[in-house]
Amino acid sequence: MKRDVHVAVVGATGAVGQAMIDTLLRREFPFASLKLLASARSAGTVIDVRGESIPVLEATPEAFEGVDIALFSAGGDVSLRLAPEAVKRGALVIDNTSAYRMAPEVPLVVPEVNAHEIFNHHGIIANPNCSTIQMMVALYPIYQVYGIRRIVVSTYQAASGAGQRAIEELKQTAAAILTGESPTASVLPVSKLEKHYPLAFNVLPQIDVFEANGYTKEEMKMVNETHKILADSRIQVTPTAVRVPVVYGHSEAVYVETEKPFVLEDVKNLLANSPGLILQDDPANQIYPQPLQAAGEFPVFVGRVRKDLFVENGLSLWVVADNILKGAALNAVQIAEIWVRQEGVL
Repeated sequence: MKRDVHVAVVGATGAVGQAMIDTLLRREFPFASLKLLASARSAGTVIDVRGESIPVLEATPEAFEGVDIALFSAGGDVSLRLAPEAVKRGALVIDNTSAYRMAPEVPLVVPEVNAHEIFNHHGIIANPNCSTIQMMVALYPIYQVYGIRRIVVSTYQAASGAGQRAIEELKQTAAAILTGESPTASVLPVSKLEKHYPLAFNVLPQIDVFEANGYTKEEMKMVNETHKILADSRIQVTPTAVRVPVVYGHSEAVYVETEKPFVLEDVKNLLANSPGLILQDDPANQIYPQPLQAAGEFPVFVGRVRKDLFVENGLSLWVVADNILKGAALNAVQIAEIWVRQEGVL
């Protein structure tokens, strides 16, 4: 039986929160009411939604009374503190932070890959890391048909992945360099660390802090999340995560070794007909995915699909997606859509 669905967005004034609101509207999500929540500092801000001015309220446990779906994107500490409170009050939490991703009882979901896991939740469903999401959308069709033994991935991640402050710093440092001034940085590669570098006209091979094994936390997320999403820890994943001076849109150079032999044209046809993917692969006409074109778009774009010259069953791809949309807001809304469809709302 159809019923009203009441939605809350936690972190509504942030970049991903704003994108969640916009995505709900663009996809005509059938919410009966929309509650916008944020920190006490942001409470009182007014956001226009379909011509209606909705005030942002402080995110407190009581704010989740009457909420059916709570989309969280306000930082891991907030999720750890408030997601259980939302669940206690009957809400399904879809969390965009890293707080619950590796918790054994919490499904980690990319709808094009493992939508069935949505119904194994205990009140919380986790959104994977942005880089993992787009890689999984591109590789899952290949994994299903040919199996995957190994993944080597280098990411080229946009400043927006580090938040609004990183975007502003990129613009400011670019302007400083162009006018002959010395740029100053305080955000990247990691704001809480002592040393910072400008991103403008630069490339930073560090996203998040380094771990004892020499990989960053961002890189290890791609390893661990890939294993959890595919339920296959045999896959060898070697990532290098890099921040580049792009505002929106992550790019990835992905190399895989499949378990079974493949015909290249069959792989391209497979990718061209897989959900959530658009194949842009026409080297003769210089057609391939680019972050500037992917910004603001929902799909994951894949191109430069080619066989390894020397390694049997080796395959290279170039994968691009809007990190704020498919890498965050859209993935969360897609999970909510599947849930309400099961509930008989859609």
